[in-house]
Amino acid sequence: MTTPVTILGAGLGGLTLARVLHVHGIPATVFEAEPAPNARRQGGLLDLHPHSGQAALDAAGLTEEFRKLILPGREAYRVMDRAGNVLLDLPDDGTGERPEAPRGELRQMLLDSLPVGTVRWGHKVTAVRALGRGRHQVEFADNTTVVADLLIGADGAWSRVRPLLSKTAPEYFGVCSAETFLFDAETLHRASAEAVGAGSLFALAPGRGLLAHREGGGTLHTYAQLKKPQDWFTDFDTTDAAALTARVAREFDGWAPELTALITDSDTPPALRPIFTLSAGHRWDRVPGVTLLGDAAHLRAPNGEGANLAMQDGAELGRALAAHPDDAEAALDAHEQAMFARAAAVEADDDGFYTIMIDDYAPHSLLALMTGAEPDA
Repeated sequence: MTTPVTILGAGLGGLTLARVLHVHGIPATVFEAEPAPNARRQGGLLDLHPHSGQAALDAAGLTEEFRKLILPGREAYRVMDRAGNVLLDLPDDGTGERPEAPRGELRQMLLDSLPVGTVRWGHKVTAVRALGRGRHQVEFADNTTVVADLLIGADGAWSRVRPLLSKTAPEYFGVCSAETFLFDAETLHRASAEAVGAGSLFALAPGRGLLAHREGGGTLHTYAQLKKPQDWFTDFDTTDAAALTARVAREFDGWAPELTALITDSDTPPALRPIFTLSAGHRWDRVPGVTLLGDAAHLRAPNGEGANLAMQDGAELGRALAAHPDDAEAALDAHEQAMFARAAAVEADDDGFYTIMIDDYAPHSLLALMTGAEPDA
């Protein structure tokens, strides 16, 4: 295949696609809005699943490089109530199939595997329009444009490419979170470090919860989850770090101090993360010369599957294009039908983990899910 592929978005899905295309000798260019690879934090730990994320890295020829990024012991899970009582403590016994790796390092591994110049940084897309015959023009904030013969939208929840294919837009899920970090926790935040333990902590109550995990270098990464209407975070200045910290901390009044410190002692300003989703079963009819992958195609509430699916989408699309070198439309159709089926299977298998964590019976509902016992409120 000699038709160059234009990819919008240098997330894990878009970069996996670019890498698999490179493995098969297919030219690709990735346009990314961020000005540089290290312009912002890339999230926390990511557990790679055998039949999706890990399979995608295998298709990309990066399995050995990935193994070097794995943080041992992070597949430990702990559930607490608001008073800091440990209700469930599952150590990492080394037999898990979903190893944890830092998302930022995983992204950098993919970037390092691509030819220099593959990713064009600082290209924020402002508009995409069809030119006919499967070609599309992409306009950037710096007033430059590019014409794509084959356009892939790997540009996330607020995709600029999606409107070419679908009128569906993301809707607020009813939950938002404040993201915080505690650095050098073993020395500076010992009580919180002991509470989080070796891997992930779920400290939960009805309508709210603290989801924290231990990253490398003694960093504790936390999401303070709150079930709130959308106007809860639109009626004040969320960029005011002190105001946001105080507002979130009030929601956890009376909780154990080692838990509330995950919010109040943050070494970075809190970042508000409202959660949006696309409707279940989101799909579209074939449009020549363009398709989507990852969150641009099937945005759901966090369930441990999103990044894995995006990487699998990228890898399978790359393989489809390599398998149909003279018929890109056949490749795009094969990709979409397989992707729709994968997303539907994940939706059908969704046990409501994210909602259960902070439902009216939390934390007992999560305990029941993890242990198979009946929920005891």
